Amino acid sequence: MSKYIKIGSHLVSSRGVYTHHGLYIGNDEVIHYSGLADGLESGPIEVVSIGVFHDGRGYSVKKHFNTKYKVDVIVKRAKSRLGETAYNVTSNNCEHFVNWAIDGNHKSEQVDKVVPKITGVEAAMAGAGTVAVVSSAGSVAGLSGAGVMSGLAATGVGGVVGGIGTVAGAAGMGTAMVLNNTVLKDDEALDKEERKSRSYGRKATVAGAGVATLGGIATISATGATAGLGAAGITSGLAAIGGTVGGGMVAGTAVVAAVPVVAAAAVGYGIYKLAKWW
Repeated sequence: MSKYIKIGSHLVSSRGVYTHHGLYIGNDEVIHYSGLADGLESGPIEVVSIGVFHDGRGYSVKKHFNTKYKVDVIVKRAKSRLGETAYNVTSNNCEHFVNWAIDGNHKSEQVDKVVPKITGVEAAMAGAGTVAVVSSAGSVAGLSGAGVMSGLAATGVGGVVGGIGTVAGAAGMGTAMVLNNTVLKDDEALDKEERKSRSYGRKATVAGAGVATLGGIATISATGATAGLGAAGITSGLAAIGGTVGGGMVAGTAVVAAVPVVAAAAVGYGIYKLAKWW
């Protein structure tokens, strides 16, 4: 079948839970990033036979419409990185490499799909973790109104408001740290524009988490039947926020902790993608 494949074609081979990518360069040869090609070991960008590339698992050709470069330039770009050993499954994988060679766009659809899923899991964990901490931290244990207020007051500096800022901010900043050290991690092997876009994204994750944390406190103040950040205002504000998801104060506390997680990922990754497009 390989004799019918055009030089410069993007090849995709299934590895079960993920796909492996390579660039066909003619003469039954494929250039690929060998990391995760067969197992969990990281490897260099190298030229292999098409049989070694798909490892008996078959392959398909992914279409690229309106490609940025001509075939000879695509192959030249790919070969210019031969021997590179900076493989990273989330920020510099085989799909990133092939898309970069063909379109100049360092992207991975697999990573794009995973980021929202990971964010959802982290948000749920942040909400549940916050509720668990708050219920046991204060002088009044449990998840009654008094227990939640007592737990929040004990969690942070500056009373209940400080506790809200602490639990929400920690969740958001934790997500920012994860993204900034994986998907948005700086890498000297990448081109200048990609590194610049990631730099914008890293700053935006932190900003998104911070703004969402402050926004959560402001929402508590303004949402409840009693306005402000006194005890009655916080109690009614958390209950009102929780009511949007069918719960009360406890649910409201979980939501306030989860929102900065989502904001850190959405704003940071969104700014990164926007900077790449721009």
